[in-house]
Formats: sequence, C-alpha cells, structure tokens
Amino acid sequence: MALNPVGTIAIPGAAGSEFDHAAFDASSRRIFIAHTARDCIEVIDHDAGKHVATLPGFPGAAGAVADAGEILVTNRGSASIAWLDAGTLETRAVHKTGARPNGAAIVARKGLGIVACIGDEREGPTLQVFGLRDGTHVSIDLPGRPRWCVTDAAATRVFLCIREPSMILVARLPDLCAIAQWKLPAGGAHGLDIDHASGRLYAACDESALVEVDSTSGEVTNVWPIAGPPDVTFFNAATGLVHVAIGEPGLVESVDPRTGHSTRTLTGAGAHTTAIVVPDRLYVISPEHGGLLVLSDN
Repeated sequence: MALNPVGTIAIPGAAGSEFDHAAFDASSRRIFIAHTARDCIEVIDHDAGKHVATLPGFPGAAGAVADAGEILVTNRGSASIAWLDAGTLETRAVHKTGARPNGAAIVARKGLGIVACIGDEREGPTLQVFGLRDGTHVSIDLPGRPRWCVTDAAATRVFLCIREPSMILVARLPDLCAIAQWKLPAGGAHGLDIDHASGRLYAACDESALVEVDSTSGEVTNVWPIAGPPDVTFFNAATGLVHVAIGEPGLVESVDPRTGHSTRTLTGAGAHTTAIVVPDRLYVISPEHGGLLVLSDN
C-alpha cells in the first residue's frame, strides 16, 4: 500500500512559495491548484503531465474544488468565491462571501457553490450556499472555526469540519436546515473526505488522529494515530486508502480502513496539500520540489 514517487511537475514560482487545496476535474482532465502566495490558480494537464496555465486574479486563493467541468475557488483576500469553466479557463461569475472564505464544495448538476468562512473581528464564522446560476444565497452561523467540507453522493447534505469544539457539522442542502453536530474524540478537526460506497467520513484532526465516522448516524467507528497535525485528506475509492498530507515533517500517511494498517511516504517540508486522480495518482504540492511530486497509488 506504499505510495511510489514517479516524477515531478514544475510550477513557475513554486520554490519557497505557499499553496493550498487543489482539485482534479475529470471532465477537462486538469488539476487546479490554489497558489495562495501568488494570488493565482495553477493549471496542470494530468494526461500530458505538465503545467499549462497560470490564472491571475484570485486574491489569497485558499482552495479549489471541481465537479463536471466547473471549478469553485475561495478567495480569502477578497472575501469572494469565483466560479470557473474548466475547459475555457474563463471566470463565469464572482460572488461576495463572508470574511476569509476557506473550505468549499461544488455541485455542478444543482448549480450549488458551498463555502465555509472563517470570519474576522467584525463577523463570526459562517457556512454559505450560493445558487451559482440564479444568485440565491443562504447563510448560517457556525459554532467555531471551519475547516474543510464535503457533500454526500446525492448532494442532499454537507459535512463540515469545525476546529474547536472539534466536530463534524451536518446540514441539509440547499437550505442549510436540519443541523446536527457530531463531536469527535480528537481535537482540531481539519481535513475531510467521504467514502460514498460505505457511507464513511474520514476526518483528520490536529491532535494527530484520523477519525472514521458513519455518515448517517454520526457514530465514531474507528480512530487511528497519524504522524502529526494534518491538512488535505483524500479517500481513493479505487484502492480503499485514505491519504493524509502532513506538512511537518513532510509526508503522506496512507491508512487502510479495512485493516488499520498505515504507511508513511516522505514528501517535503511544508507539503501539506494534495490532489487525487482516481484510480492511481496522488499529486503532492511541494515547494521543495518546485511544484508537484507525483506519487503512484496502486
């Protein structure tokens, strides 16, 4: 179950820079990476294995998510989300959000953009849903600082990690009603992904733990130790492994939920974000490598 390095992909200006959440769009076969320090989005052609574009105008880009040829970017520096076309690379619309938008999700078939905002000294943290096509907007207050979020397969619910009190907050889409708070046994809920087939959520927590949660009942079904405070977390439906990026000392911890076995793959100091391409690739955004470290997951 070990990840194997198979190459690198250079990104201009990557050395010593800072990146955040990235996403693969299966329609365009491109990876979109939030280049936070350069206020831009980097675009990688997965099949060609090369950098193809730098898109400017995304202040403090904190994350990119993708679905069916559509991209949503959270711009922490301008309190906004940008809705992009993955094929043309053009921005379709920009919507104002609460302060410091962070975690996000997009549901193309329903035209929904979901964003969790950290807030600032003037406003508290919020979870917001936008109708990307019709401009509708719903917002609720949150009990703590939000991290990452995902939806269920039917896009009827959103699951959001809250740092403290450490929990997964659950809300119905698109109205954000029927809210539940599922407390976690480890502090600092952070990275999050979902296995739609088994109905299991995987929350990586700052208290060096990966927590498995039933996505229907909220029951904690397993807890595994990991090497340190995590960030981006992905579940690979093809291999059944959960990959957790840990920036310090710089590694990816891969956990097999079926057995509890784990392996650690060294990456690079500060490499805390990744993008997964099912079935067999994990891209680690690594300033130490000048761009992407490409790992085989097979």
